[in-house]
Amino acid sequence: MTVEFPLAQTTVPRLEALARTGSTNADLRAHVEDAVGWPHLSTIVTRDQTAGRGRLDRSWVAPEGSALAVSVLLRTLPVDPAVRGWVPLAAGVAMSEAVAAQLPEHDVTVKWPNDVLVDGRKICGILAEATADAVIVGAGVNTAMTTEQLPVPTATSFAVLDVDVDEDRLLADYLSALDRLLSRLVSTSDAGSSGLHAAVTDRCATIGQSVRVSLPAGRILEGVATALDPEGRLLVSVDGEQQTISAGDVVHVRPAGY
Repeated sequence: MTVEFPLAQTTVPRLEALARTGSTNADLRAHVEDAVGWPHLSTIVTRDQTAGRGRLDRSWVAPEGSALAVSVLLRTLPVDPAVRGWVPLAAGVAMSEAVAAQLPEHDVTVKWPNDVLVDGRKICGILAEATADAVIVGAGVNTAMTTEQLPVPTATSFAVLDVDVDEDRLLADYLSALDRLLSRLVSTSDAGSSGLHAAVTDRCATIGQSVRVSLPAGRILEGVATALDPEGRLLVSVDGEQQTISAGDVVHVRPAGY
């Protein structure tokens, strides 16, 4: 039976709620060439994704009904390719706002580049995939996942936090915020004047943290994350020298006794 999200359906031109699918991102990729039938902000959502994929080509699979997988097709993008690096960061902020609205007593932040954390534990991961003329942003939110079902000890879910999440509201809030943040970025072509740079910085738990970054080819970099540059890349101070990170697996290094 197809699940329905009536509130979310009013926020985007097309929303397909599937009872089950392999990958919502892959489903949207199949419709990229159909700009008329699948316009900007078209969305696919499911509670049962069987072949999802995360960052660094990791698999992302959750027990049926325990998580919400949502993918959004973005066609209206900044003209400057360098500015498009802010798209997944905008998605992270949008999702953090949606999660925080239902967890007002918790600390909801973003770990660069695209994880949403609650009290320092991951509740959502985001993956952006670019095509020739569009970007598909996929997100997986741990909703009803139990403690035993969590993939790693550093993860969490609404259920673990004893919160009965309103999934329709969560999705509607996320889509509305993503539309708002992206529209401002497109209209200004600048993360600074659009307010996105400040919004991401304000939500980013990584800035100010000691971090360990796994870079391509197996190189490891350790230092203190200091800021985001104008293209959304992470600046890390290593022995007093600033290093610019455009891609990498970032770990927050916790102090002893944490």
